Amino acid sequence: MRAVVYREGGGPEVLRLEERPVPEPGPGEVRVQVHVSGVNPTDWKARRGGGLSGPSPDGQVPNQDGAGVIDAVGDAVDTGWVGQRVWLWEAAWQRANGTAQEYVCLPARQAVALPERVSFDVGASLGIPALTAHRCLTAHERAPDRLSPGGLSGFAVLVSGGAGAVGHAAIQLARWAGATVVTTVSSPDKAELAKRAGADFVVDYRREDVVAAVRAACPAGVDVVVEVAPNANAAIDAAVVAPGATIAVYAQEGPDELHLPLRKHMTIGTRIQGVLVYTLDPAAKSAAVAAVTDAVAAGALPVGAEHGLPVHRFGLDRTAEAHAAVEAGAVGKVLSDVIPTG
Repeated sequence: MRAVVYREGGGPEVLRLEERPVPEPGPGEVRVQVHVSGVNPTDWKARRGGGLSGPSPDGQVPNQDGAGVIDAVGDAVDTGWVGQRVWLWEAAWQRANGTAQEYVCLPARQAVALPERVSFDVGASLGIPALTAHRCLTAHERAPDRLSPGGLSGFAVLVSGGAGAVGHAAIQLARWAGATVVTTVSSPDKAELAKRAGADFVVDYRREDVVAAVRAACPAGVDVVVEVAPNANAAIDAAVVAPGATIAVYAQEGPDELHLPLRKHMTIGTRIQGVLVYTLDPAAKSAAVAAVTDAVAAGALPVGAEHGLPVHRFGLDRTAEAHAAVEAGAVGKVLSDVIPTG
């Protein structure tokens, strides 16, 4: 089978396409014929050696997310799963085999049923972005542990960077759960994408007064901030949060230290919640997987430019280009077609 492998940290050029034996699933595992592999920022960061896991001595296959069809199962797994379409999450977390290959074996719980009517593109776009977004939206002490229609009714949510993959998923999940959603973007083109994703209010932070615009949209303040740039937005967040709000931080830009107006946050009881999808509490992870599965079945997480998340396609042999595109900040979702679409 074809597999993309790297054996040392570095730029996209360290990725090599190789031939490998088709793996056999172990106990409790399934083998998935991967149709589409999703690329996320953590994939290139891990490749460069600054991420959560470095290359295996025998070679690391990158990419956490993907979608395909189960074609074999190991001991203790129901054989009825063979032939099931699935989406995959955290395939390469603390493992040497991600989804940038024709077949991948992984624990059965990390292969989640994908309805026939839902494309592999959608399946490969879930994983890290959607699970991260779910945790951000449920970190508020009054929020449900598992999102569902109406679960965030009455909540006001501010999504920082609504044109990104996590921001896009947060908009879609928050709207599905009944929240009012405000999002910030950096250009008119991104504003249009955020509107297509379902945001109620879109603020161009390069052209508008963000605090005034958010306060106009949500006079009582926002209950949850899904934050991609905590340092840059610290003052804005402090000015727009409601009493008891949660600022859920899932990314870091700039220095590791975060400077906050503590008196303001202490006075109104703000919660600052760090979110890293890989280290979520198992119960929170299971709730996120279940809720995302429900949202997918309801048609609430579509992808494509018409839905606010343009798709950029690369063949498996162009995985280095796919990684480079994500590293360069491509707007939308970068996918690798492991099985050519024709």
